[in-house]
Amino acid sequence: MSAHCQVTGRAPGFGKSVSHSHKRTSRRWNPNIQSKTYWLPSEGRRVTLTLSTKGIKTIDRDGIEAVVAKIRARGEKV
Repeated sequence: MSAHCQVTGRAPGFGKSVSHSHKRTSRRWNPNIQSKTYWLPSEGRRVTLTLSTKGIKTIDRDGIEAVVAKIRARGEKV
């Protein structure tokens, strides 16, 4: 599972860790990605989405039907 949200588009951030001696090493900040299953009443089936926690809150606010319509409008398969 890639660290990428299907709703918000959140992906890992990249940067450097800086130690006490100021030696820099590469690192990444991963978003909090969850796999969540929702019931889609219009199609009578379940859909599993890879979501960040902000994406889950977006679905709670807007509804699964509206969010799936936006995902499909972008051309992603659901």
